[in-house]
Amino acid sequence: MKKITILGAGMVGRAIAYDLSSNFDVTSVDFSQENLNKVEKLAKVKTEVADLSKKSEIERVISDADLVIGALPGFMGFDSVRTVINAGKNIVDISFFPEDFELLKSEAEKAGVTAIVDCGVAPGLSNIWIAHNVKNRKVILFECMVGGLPEERTLPFQYKAPFSPIDVIEEYTRPARFVENSTEVVREALSGSEFINFPGVGTLEAFFSDGLRSLLKTVKVPTMYEKTLRYPGHAGLMRAFASAGFFSTEKKKINGVEIVPLDFTSQMLIPLWKLEEEDREFTAMRFRILVENNDGSQSEEFYYLFDKYDTKTGISSMSRTTGFTCTAAARAVLNGTFASKGIFPPEFLGFDDKTYKFILEELMQRGIYIKK
Repeated sequence: MKKITILGAGMVGRAIAYDLSSNFDVTSVDFSQENLNKVEKLAKVKTEVADLSKKSEIERVISDADLVIGALPGFMGFDSVRTVINAGKNIVDISFFPEDFELLKSEAEKAGVTAIVDCGVAPGLSNIWIAHNVKNRKVILFECMVGGLPEERTLPFQYKAPFSPIDVIEEYTRPARFVENSTEVVREALSGSEFINFPGVGTLEAFFSDGLRSLLKTVKVPTMYEKTLRYPGHAGLMRAFASAGFFSTEKKKINGVEIVPLDFTSQMLIPLWKLEEEDREFTAMRFRILVENNDGSQSEEFYYLFDKYDTKTGISSMSRTTGFTCTAAARAVLNGTFASKGIFPPEFLGFDDKTYKFILEELMQRGIYIKK
């Protein structure tokens, strides 16, 4: 039985362990014994406590792995992926680190490994889906709208975060890059607000966010952008926070004490935004594409993904959609469906028709569908 080591046992890391434990010898590694206890309740896996901020510890825990899953926070992602690559191990990563993955290209090729990064739901599944369509059709516009939201709307925020509030706030502060008329443009985060009707949910608000990442370089679509989905009113509240300076990273002196406003704000929001294990939530994602047909006419098409908290397993929807895209890619690497060597963003899985079909079938078996 092939061995998989999962670095990180947070909500998504546990979902990944649950899914892979039915077919593989899985070891979950985390700094927190509490997180590992939760994994053991969910799945039959081995667990190990380790400080994954240390290169030597990562090298030790992955020494006998056939494949590694990276499910660490973004600030640890780049270094951990580099360590795994240089150890000669294949890896599928969902840390969404801010550094340019291409900085690891030569190392991955030299090591002869397969490394797939950004392999969650968006980025991740959205990249895989659009890459397949771009390869097989003439797409002239791609719009991705996506968000994870609690079923229970509680004012004033109407939001719970499945990951660290500071990572969410980054979505609200980082300028959004997208493509307009074949030219890359930049807009303020939280701008471009519009309301949409999402089937089964109702009215949601969408605003620009910087989620295209590698697609800006790898996929040639004249107009392409991503928007984040929230309940109406949330974006306006975040704009007020931003304009008042609560998201600033510049130090301010208050009563003789220097503080970073963002550090203060994120700490205050942690208890308010924390998504508890039993909180019901859902993932909503909509793709809109404009396709140019052979006769020169254009067709507009809409595709939807809607997934809910799994009451049987207690696995959140965001963990399912992110984690199971990752496990599908891991299986594709392990069974040789995707065997290219180097480091790849997820759209390269979509460029290959066989891998694309395999991943979508894996997700459908787990109740995750993209419907036209």
